[in-house]
Amino acid sequence: MAYWLMKSEPDAFGIEDLQSRPAKTEPWDGVRNYQARNFMRDDMKKGDEIFFYHSNCKVPGIVGIATVASTPYPDPTQFDPDSDYFDPKSDPDDPRWILVDVKYKRRLKRILSLAEIKDHAEALGDFALVRKGNRLSIMPVSAEQWDYLLGLEKQ
Repeated sequence: MAYWLMKSEPDAFGIEDLQSRPAKTEPWDGVRNYQARNFMRDDMKKGDEIFFYHSNCKVPGIVGIATVASTPYPDPTQFDPDSDYFDPKSDPDDPRWILVDVKYKRRLKRILSLAEIKDHAEALGDFALVRKGNRLSIMPVSAEQWDYLLGLEKQ
């Protein structure tokens, strides 16, 4: 099993939205960064665990846990001219953009804010979230980082 952190702006799609979906599952669409796409396409497996992170809000941070609920498949929004994520250069026979479905597991007992996570940067080692200049919406989390961050939830 692998671990991930996936960012979403709560006013666009928050943990509450995921929790309220049928089967508590939703396609993670609209990713238009090649490295993030490659993580979903090449590395994510059904059953992997995800930290659900709220970004671009008053208190950015980890708010919940989800799981990868599908194998990767083409993001249909790339072919929809009415979608904000339409990509006219994407070919249905060789799709450029991929997604996975994510399934709500639980909310954290409290938000692990970005500020608090940064306070533990040394203990977290090379954690992409606190790496200067990193703006990826999807990033790997090591098992050690996962366990450490879950330990903070109880403090």
